[in-house]
Amino acid sequence: MAEKVMKCGIKKVKGYLYFIDKKGDISRAKMARGRKKSKRR
Repeated sequence: MAEKVMKCGIKKVKGYLYFIDKKGDISRAKMARGRKKSKRR
């Protein structure tokens, strides 16, 4: 379960997951399921 640690003023970009890495820095990774939905006919 996630826990909010503090606010740091980072603007989130759609399709990325933000986390704190081992060094204590904020990192982001592209989400595997965060793709845009396409129109299928």
